[in-house]
Amino acid sequence: MKFSFLCFSSSSSSSSEISIDKCNRGVKTLQTVPAFTYNELKIATNNFHSSNKIGEGGFGTVYKGTLVDGKVVAVKVLSVESKQGDREFMAEIASVSNASHENLVKLYGGCIDGAHRILVYDYMEKNNLAQTLLGGKEKRVKFSWKARREISLGIARGLAYIHEEVKPHIVHRDIKASNILLDHDFVPKISDFGLSKFFPDSITHITTRVAGTL
Repeated sequence: MKFSFLCFSSSSSSSSEISIDKCNRGVKTLQTVPAFTYNELKIATNNFHSSNKIGEGGFGTVYKGTLVDGKVVAVKVLSVESKQGDREFMAEIASVSNASHENLVKLYGGCIDGAHRILVYDYMEKNNLAQTLLGGKEKRVKFSWKARREISLGIARGLAYIHEEVKPHIVHRDIKASNILLDHDFVPKISDFGLSKFFPDSITHITTRVAGTL
């Protein structure tokens, strides 16, 4: 099943409306992205049980889930209360689906059901840098300097790709440890493109101030 829906915007504030260009990109992308029902993801995460929660932030909550075919995924539920929920949902789909790189998180599908906005990603076994590098002793990993170097280079390669290779170019604007996921081999994957912006070759300057929280 694929997505099929019209552009939408947050009615709570004019400043949070989706740009027509990004909305069109998002809708075009949704037509090619696998769609899940809310009930499918509810079952996959055991009713979004707290024991399956693997992350949380201003955007909402991320749960570990298992689909009916046995595939393990990360289910990102955008907060219903977020005034920027719709905009960030569309921005993330438009950005991530337009890019493919070993150092970027891979979008597996999504769900739009009433007020629910959910994204489904490949599950990253080693969680994120905030936990493995900076977290508590039970979750922290003792990285060698070689491993730190490889992770840093991987992040740099991912950023170079979205800045210079993918068209239109993308500025992430919210790079931080919690948005760098790690797979089973500790390969870094840049995630959370909800605050990203596109800029074409014709633009020589764009405001790149941090838009998220550090």
